[in-house]
Amino acid sequence: MLITKGNLLACKESLRLAKLGYDLMDRKRIILMQELSKMMDDVKELRDVIDDSYVKAYLALQRANVSFGVINRVAELMPVEEDIKIVYRSVMGIEIPKVSIDDNPEIEIPYALGISNSQLDDVYVQMRQVKIYTAKLAELDNGMYRLAKAIEKSRKRANALEQIVIPDLEYQIKTISDALEEKEREEFTRMKKVKEVKSKRN
Repeated sequence: MLITKGNLLACKESLRLAKLGYDLMDRKRIILMQELSKMMDDVKELRDVIDDSYVKAYLALQRANVSFGVINRVAELMPVEEDIKIVYRSVMGIEIPKVSIDDNPEIEIPYALGISNSQLDDVYVQMRQVKIYTAKLAELDNGMYRLAKAIEKSRKRANALEQIVIPDLEYQIKTISDALEEKEREEFTRMKKVKEVKSKRN
């Protein structure tokens, strides 16, 4: 790099921007960590609820099988539900999915009452609850994965700025500054000698 005042100013500006970039990356990492921590708390709560929900659902299934016989033929009558919706929200530029299920409180049992009993109806209700919790868990798991990847990327970029880019720019600024000061001293000495020579001539 040429030892010029222009390059010195350019390096100082690059250093300012690098430090600003580091601060932004660090802030972004902190915000993402807070969001991740909140999701982890939500998952911890949800896992207990979902475990309990699965236990209830499989217990209801066992009861239905005992009272009604194996219910495979009823299961085959069940329609494929397409009520899962996914939208995205942005957290510091990271797209986090939000999964929702059209949870209509007026549940319509999709089979004839003549081929069912209360145990079978209970299976349907319990399994639907499992589906709702599973969708929420999928939302949180996917969100945590995306946040963890973004945090790692932010950390790497911040480390690169802190440990490589910023020290390199500071070194360049010092090198150019020292060289310019040396030039100024040489110029001052040269001018002083020229002045002395002129004074002797006069």
